[in-house]
Amino acid sequence: MNLFYAPNINGQFYDLDKEESRHIVRVLRKRQGDTIHFTDGKGWFYETVISEIDSKSCTVEILKKHEGDDRRPFKIHIAIAPTKNNDRLEWFLEKTTEIGIDEITPIICDHSERKVVKTERLNKVITSAVKQSLKSFHPKLNEQISLKEFLNTNFEGQKFIAYIDKDVTLELSESLKPGEDILILIGPEGDFRPEEVELAKQKAFIPVSLGKSRLRTETAGIVACHTVNLLKNI
Repeated sequence: MNLFYAPNINGQFYDLDKEESRHIVRVLRKRQGDTIHFTDGKGWFYETVISEIDSKSCTVEILKKHEGDDRRPFKIHIAIAPTKNNDRLEWFLEKTTEIGIDEITPIICDHSERKVVKTERLNKVITSAVKQSLKSFHPKLNEQISLKEFLNTNFEGQKFIAYIDKDVTLELSESLKPGEDILILIGPEGDFRPEEVELAKQKAFIPVSLGKSRLRTETAGIVACHTVNLLKNI
């Protein structure tokens, strides 16, 4: 099944934007009367039928609306330092969207090799992963923020900072509580500075390990996301 993303779908009829219309008309070769499925990214799927179509536009009539089955009783927010290689950050976004994540915040740390994040391209990667994996929820990608600023934001739930240190023996998998939202900090290639870790601890972040292996930034983010999804759904 082909799934399309329409965050503003509503009412009886919906006009697709030029990009989606072009894909339906020129790539999929859809015609009037064909069925098209959408997600609004807010937890709902829509079954529609093409009512009007030409080479540049497409209008669908909404027939059915039903709730998706990917809703979780908790939310996952990962704040991650952007990788130097942008492809690796895109890979992280794609895979965590497939696994299940609610919110991502790029955080700029002292050791960050990439200081600027362009969210327009990254949001397209997320949208593509939503459609490919048939998700009814579209993760929220926040604008970049410095770690120090981020630590001053409010969050209700469990807060963790994952980093490499011989004194960090508590595993993330051993720390999760049922029913609570989760926020996890993932540092840059050079890891967090000790001063950054101390500041996070002062803000009630719990230091955790993601295992014995030394992981790349994007891999650590995926491992954290998968660990939470696996254990919190048991």
